[in-house]
Amino acid sequence: MTTRLHRALALAGALALTACATSSDDDFDLFGSALKGTELESAIAAAAVHPLGSEKNPVRANMPAGERAYLERLRCSDGNAPAFERGGSVGTGPHGTIMDIYELRCLSGQPATSSVYMDMYHADYVENRTVSGFSIKSN
Repeated sequence: MTTRLHRALALAGALALTACATSSDDDFDLFGSALKGTELESAIAAAAVHPLGSEKNPVRANMPAGERAYLERLRCSDGNAPAFERGGSVGTGPHGTIMDIYELRCLSGQPATSSVYMDMYHADYVENRTVSGFSIKSN
């Protein structure tokens, strides 16, 4: 590519970033829930009637690091941490954001396998409840 084309692409990228940074509060916030305020509170309450970690009530976390931190605190029936692997993104969840699914395996304890849905778009949130079949290690 020519230097002129590189400059044009850099300028276009900078303008796109500026537009994202100056969008209104009503737009989707990449680092927060798509729902806000009472709408988010209502969605959380509605989801709470379903098992934690299910598609209808994903574990809320703060970015991928928060997802991993939560999963690392889970314990199988034998007291050991489960092995886990991210299965990918699986669609929009009850909070209006993309969910991830993780596959968990307890090598010698129970449950032998489990799927856990997670929503990483909840800044500063740390889940302290457990998904079914697991206990949780205190910090």
